[in-house]
Amino acid sequence: MDFLMSGLAACGACVFTNPLEVVKTRMQLQGELKAPGTYQRHYRNVFHAFITIGRVDGLAALQKGLAPALLYQFLMNGIRLGTYSLAEARGYLHTAEGTLSPPRSAAAGALAGVMGAYLGSPIYMVKTHLQAQAASEIAVGHQYKHQGMFQALSKIGQKHGLVGLWRGALGGLPRVIIGSSTQLCTFSSTKDFITQWEIFPPQSWKVALVAAMVSGIAVVLAMTPFDVASTRLYNQPTDARGKGLMYRGILDALLQTARTEGIFGMYKGIGASYFRLGPHTILSLFFWDQLRTLYYTYTK
Repeated sequence: MDFLMSGLAACGACVFTNPLEVVKTRMQLQGELKAPGTYQRHYRNVFHAFITIGRVDGLAALQKGLAPALLYQFLMNGIRLGTYSLAEARGYLHTAEGTLSPPRSAAAGALAGVMGAYLGSPIYMVKTHLQAQAASEIAVGHQYKHQGMFQALSKIGQKHGLVGLWRGALGGLPRVIIGSSTQLCTFSSTKDFITQWEIFPPQSWKVALVAAMVSGIAVVLAMTPFDVASTRLYNQPTDARGKGLMYRGILDALLQTARTEGIFGMYKGIGASYFRLGPHTILSLFFWDQLRTLYYTYTK
């Protein structure tokens, strides 16, 4: 049930935040490996991106990649939050005195995140391809022209085999390790702190909400450079053998981005990342916490 509740919580959050994921993906690919001021900015900010995509691609385009996004969230977060919940329930995250151990919490969050992200990597890659696809006048990054999730997975599998389906998986792991460990560690620590100081009544939904808000800010600040690099690794064009033509790996993507676009290039789309990761973190952790509370309340 922990894995099922975790997956459902993440899917619930994804339905609301997927349009922001579309905007974030396009802003991260805009001006890829080009110096500032040398390219046309189709998307000036989050709100302009929403209007531009809706006007040119149509309102339905704001939910591009929803099917793989939901499947990825169910797989990745079902495993990630479910594994973390089991570790928490069995006392692995607490010290002998009964207090939460931040290093253990961060390590458990990172390990759980790696497991979920690696298994769901092919789905995440296809999601990135689909969300980047746009009308030629506002297109950014490489355009794959997939017809849908299953067609994309089939096409990549037939052309490049299993290796092609998991292209970019290792490069995407640092993003998940940092994001997952930061998210779960800050969420648990903040929730523990609020509970100890009795800021809200016991079992109040406000405890989970405030803890998730704090966690969302920490995640965006820590993860954005790795998120930008991961998006570009997944979306880059490939040769006949399925090898990326622009980047050799995550470190190369980070270095090339910093060298050509500056430090701000590594934080491209941070506004969209916050508006997406903030609510997604808040909603998924809030739904997860509330589902667990309901489950344990009615099964005791």
